[in-house]
Amino acid sequence: MHNDSLKTLVVDALDDLKAKDVAMLDVSRLTSVTDLMIVASGTSTRHVAALANHIVEQSKAGGHPPLGVEGQAGSDWVLVDLGDLVVHVMLPETRQLYDLERLWADLPSDMEPREEHGSA
Repeated sequence: MHNDSLKTLVVDALDDLKAKDVAMLDVSRLTSVTDLMIVASGTSTRHVAALANHIVEQSKAGGHPPLGVEGQAGSDWVLVDLGDLVVHVMLPETRQLYDLERLWADLPSDMEPREEHGSA
């Protein structure tokens, strides 16, 4: 499945069950592990689990079964690995604690020119 259609499928699945604060992070220049991360919040552990399960069901139905799913036991953070796209569904307090958006935004990209210190 093409990345754009997979992204649409995931965003629609999150929207179906009323995920909160959905954010997309293009990390393709920062890591070779994945190209895009989608981070979303659920209102309770049951909501987080339901959101993750819905993503799994919809991605399987779309012909793109997940490579893995982690964190379903506690359901305060569930990761759904779809290869080029990784979805993090979290409780708001867990999301705030780990602050993935800031973490990934602060990483330097190998593609960006770096400032050299000490040259004038």
